Amino acid sequence: MSTAFRAMFSLLTPNESSFQKVEDVPPYVQQATPFFVGLIFLELAVGVLKTGTTVVTISDGLTSISAGMISRLPSVLMRGCELTAYMYVWDRFHLVELPWDSAWTWWLTFLGVDFCYYWLHRFAHEVAILWAAHQVHHSSEYYNLTTALRQSLTQQFTSWIFYLPMALALPPSVFAVHIQLNLLYQFWIHTELIRDLGPLEWVFNTPKHHRVHHGRNHYCIDKNYGGILIIWDRLFGTFAEETDKVVYGLVFPIKTFEILYVQFHYYSYLWRKSKTYKAISNKLSTFIKGPSWKPGKSRLGDHVDNPKVTGKEVPHDPSWPLPLQVYVVIHFLLVLQIYHDLFENKMMLSQLTILGMTNYILLTLTALGFIIDQRPTAAVLEMLRCVVMVTLQKYGYMKPLMPLLAVPTELELHWRLRSSYTIFKTVSKTI
Repeated sequence: MSTAFRAMFSLLTPNESSFQKVEDVPPYVQQATPFFVGLIFLELAVGVLKTGTTVVTISDGLTSISAGMISRLPSVLMRGCELTAYMYVWDRFHLVELPWDSAWTWWLTFLGVDFCYYWLHRFAHEVAILWAAHQVHHSSEYYNLTTALRQSLTQQFTSWIFYLPMALALPPSVFAVHIQLNLLYQFWIHTELIRDLGPLEWVFNTPKHHRVHHGRNHYCIDKNYGGILIIWDRLFGTFAEETDKVVYGLVFPIKTFEILYVQFHYYSYLWRKSKTYKAISNKLSTFIKGPSWKPGKSRLGDHVDNPKVTGKEVPHDPSWPLPLQVYVVIHFLLVLQIYHDLFENKMMLSQLTILGMTNYILLTLTALGFIIDQRPTAAVLEMLRCVVMVTLQKYGYMKPLMPLLAVPTELELHWRLRSSYTIFKTVSKTI
């Protein structure tokens, strides 16, 4: 427990976190899950005591956690892209082999991962097709620990490229440690409750610096890319101090909690944008230049078309009935348990079962997003989800979380379907 907690702040020593084989490296991220939950609740409690209001809303918090859940689903079927690609290059092309048990190797890998992350992060903001993935993390108009979990499903399929130079010399087992520690460190800096950390602000990425990175104020855009260290931003001219009140979120807020839209909307936007140009060069530039690029502008474009930030902006938080909120939270907790079971038992489950459970998780998170958005089609999608849930349970692809309620649930669903069918027939005859 001590190791897992210290890993969240990158406070492990080389002696306790050096391993000869990749298979021996602990799943630090998975081990930290209880601390994610505990710190989120601690932030909630401190936020109420300090400000008198909650720092997390149900709608935004669940959307952020849902994005984190979706981002990890590919790992059910395969090893992470970053580590897989790294091991491939190491096995075939490494030039030297630094000792895995050397403290020098450990610290060099620490710096190497953080340096490569800086450039990965910077490119994710400066190349539109990469921004299409990374914008997911910036789509929340709030800044709290759940925001840290709002991750992209697709970013992992390109991020591996930036770490490959390290594979020419640094052992995969050491890289497997630091790629996790770098990610874990970035969890706790997503908070407004920690204001200033004094001299540490000169060297390390802190909540104060990372708040700037998440801002849509003009002075915040494309600043403070560092993972653990802020020195890269100071060296490469992308550092900005926190001054005016930071307004969080995308420059053009998406104002929805539908998780698939959150994940994929920018790809369709880029496609539509590219179709407005006739020249092939402009079409390609839409994807490989900055998100703000337009013909006649510099590679990164400019921000003249951005809405002016006044500091009085209010985050998107539509009101919705309390019973509906309770319903969404209960079913989110139920699907969270299914998600947990999927990862715990993935080695014992058939590919068909894994595929069915994965699709059900996606369907559930989408349906809950529809309910939060209060879309007209939410009831139909939720009914479909309930049918799928009962079917999966009936044929043994999913265990009922409460076996005693399985039969009553089927009866209720049958009654609802019959009622819906009767209403549909009545309406059809009337028409």
